[in-house]
Amino acid sequence: MSLKILYTDSTNIDFIRLIKLLDDDLNERYGELQKQYDKHNKVDYINDVVIIYNDEVPVACGAFKEHNIDAIELKRIFVTKENRRQGLSKLIISELEKLGRNKGYKYALLETGIKQHEAINLYRSTGYKIIENYEPYRGNSNSVCMEKHL
Repeated sequence: MSLKILYTDSTNIDFIRLIKLLDDDLNERYGELQKQYDKHNKVDYINDVVIIYNDEVPVACGAFKEHNIDAIELKRIFVTKENRRQGLSKLIISELEKLGRNKGYKYALLETGIKQHEAINLYRSTGYKIIENYEPYRGNSNSVCMEKHL
């Protein structure tokens, strides 16, 4: 396994392909319910994207955007099915947190779905705590919001 990490933005074609696979997975899990989240998953102007390549093949990605002056929101974290359980998601999270810290942010926030138990367990294992849902997920019982001090 030969890993390479690329720091890029949301216009990267490999990122766009990976998040298409993520959207397919989410649509399979949630069906029609996923449509209410589509507007929150737009990546038109995200400057901070990390892609992991394994032997030159894009296999994992993640991004963040500013939530407020102190916090970033992690977005679009995904590892292809055949590359899971190798620590790549933790590496993506670590790289995004490092980028956020280097830019002066103090916290990282994220939202995931209640049916994504593996994601919730991943985030807990990397130090995230469940918090009250923040906007635009406030009042949405299908969302789980989490936070970590950087």
